[in-house]
Amino acid sequence: MAVVDAAVAADVVVVGAGVAGLACARDLAAAGLGVIVLEADDAVGGRMRTDRVDGFTVDRGFQVVNPAYPQLRRRLPARFVDPRPFLPGVLVHTGDRRVLLADPRRRPDAVASLLSGRFARPRDLAALAALGARDALAPARTVKHAPEYTTRTALADAGFSEPFVEDFFRPFLAGVFLEDTLETSSRVFHLVWRSMLRGALCLPAFGVQSVPRALAAALPEGTVRLGAPVSGLADGAVLMSDGTELPARAVVVATGAGAAARMLPGLDVPAGRTVTTYYHVAPLSPLRQPVLLVDTRRRVLNTCVLSEVAPEYAPRGSALVATSVLGDDTEPGRSAVAAALSEMYGTDTTGWDLLVARTIEDALPAMPPPWPLTRTCRTGNGRYVCGDHRGTGSVQGALASGARAAREVLEDLGGK
Repeated sequence: MAVVDAAVAADVVVVGAGVAGLACARDLAAAGLGVIVLEADDAVGGRMRTDRVDGFTVDRGFQVVNPAYPQLRRRLPARFVDPRPFLPGVLVHTGDRRVLLADPRRRPDAVASLLSGRFARPRDLAALAALGARDALAPARTVKHAPEYTTRTALADAGFSEPFVEDFFRPFLAGVFLEDTLETSSRVFHLVWRSMLRGALCLPAFGVQSVPRALAAALPEGTVRLGAPVSGLADGAVLMSDGTELPARAVVVATGAGAAARMLPGLDVPAGRTVTTYYHVAPLSPLRQPVLLVDTRRRVLNTCVLSEVAPEYAPRGSALVATSVLGDDTEPGRSAVAAALSEMYGTDTTGWDLLVARTIEDALPAMPPPWPLTRTCRTGNGRYVCGDHRGTGSVQGALASGARAAREVLEDLGGK
């Protein structure tokens, strides 16, 4: 087997140019180590990829960012993301009407409509206010060390009625965690809820891939090598698919959970959640609000008019609607989605064109309790792993895992 010249080798090789790997590489490079990032695909981003399809901006699955994420705020000024915020709330389709459930601090007008429409009981609004105050104000370490249950149990303990859980939390959180039984760890729920209260869900103006692109741009020139698939690992080296070896003092596997398990036999990885997002083009916007719409009947995870949130996503004179469902793309699924959208938006959808469907396998890790929010990245002598499957399934979780991997590598190797 041919060996790459040591002059072009590195102290650390990072396998995978998703946000976890890019964050890890940036911290290692800042500490003075020589770093190479190997990416099998033709661009950085991992699951955070964006395509241009017939003039529309199409992310590979519905994805949002929160500029309040500590890791994102530390690494990227907001101007690099150019965030377009959603309305601070969720529009719930109940079958015969739509009800806005919004943060009362930012939309106090929503409280009266909830009470008058009998969507929420006074006890639910009181519980919601208490939950918001506790999660927004408590230090993150308090949340991380709180007792752990399923999210369903935590919501019941917080005083929410079963109807409110079923009509609001279950359909809304199904789109957040990609599971509709509320089995996700309560610690994960509280951290995510905290981030929503302290920030805002946003679409990057030019697609979610602008985040990893900005992270990659901060690396020294030549750090990232695209179209460089890895076939495996050897002692002190990475085995490339072209038959060469790339020597390195340490290797960080920053791929998805499945690929990481193949490269690191014996690695414990969680199950993954699969989601499909349908992108429809409508001649007119069916909802003139930049808001996420969910359904109490849970026929879809969520839907929104992307072009109302970020006008840059669609050419002038058309609207782009994104709708996500659990599982794979199927013909019956497409028909069911079209029927649900007609009812949810209250309009005829027969004139809508399906632009593209995107199925993302392992879009998020399953995170039932007990779920360790922090775990070591070391897997063996000179080998490390990072990614959202090592923390929380979010951009924040992926970035934090990459930062943790870099710290452990530096502890073992030291900087220059």
